[in-house]
Amino acid sequence: MKIIKDTKNDLLKRREVKLVINAERNPGMDSAIKTIAEQLKVPEYTVVVKTLKSKFGRDTFLIDSYIYNTKEDRERIEPKKREKKKEGEAAGGAK
Repeated sequence: MKIIKDTKNDLLKRREVKLVINAERNPGMDSAIKTIAEQLKVPEYTVVVKTLKSKFGRDTFLIDSYIYNTKEDRERIEPKKREKKKEGEAAGGAK
């Protein structure tokens, strides 16, 4: 793992980290969060991976991530995930 850019954003109470990870296959968001948390010695619940990019045929992955100071800061700033509708709940109630 190589850190390319590490900046502190005092207004949003977070670190903005851009880094490169070497892996044989796409590490996925969960694995990337675990790797970042272990390497930077921060709790996993404060890490948010914004993008995970690679180019065809390469084993390097570029990751843009945010590391918040607290869980409350993360919940306050990050957008909430939408819940999926159940199969029976069609739009407008039409059958």
